[in-house]
Amino acid sequence: MWDMEKFFDEGWTESFAPAINVYQEKDNVIVETLLPGIDPEKVDISIENDVLTVSGRTEEKTEVKREDYYRKEIREGSFSRSVILPMQVKGDAAEAGYEKGVLKITLPKAEEAKPKKIAVKIK
Repeated sequence: MWDMEKFFDEGWTESFAPAINVYQEKDNVIVETLLPGIDPEKVDISIENDVLTVSGRTEEKTEVKREDYYRKEIREGSFSRSVILPMQVKGDAAEAGYEKGVLKITLPKAEEAKPKKIAVKIK
């Protein structure tokens, strides 16, 4: 049988994957995710083999160690989200900014991923 008291005594936390938007501009791939209330200095961003991973952990901000919640929808715990990028990017030139709870990552496209114009030669 499930023990409700043990559930609350252990300080239950969960893992979640934040929603993510990926789109492109002329020279960049943009990734945005909502991370309200999360300290941007505690967010890790990595790129490996054209897979972007955003991860981190939310922390309880109160000193109360135990609450008997009837409903708890505010997430706390660890989060991680990986997404395969739609094209090759220059990971070492990526930039990230955080404003009003939105993490925005700008990834310059690799030269081989940018569209090329081919001139038509007239004979």
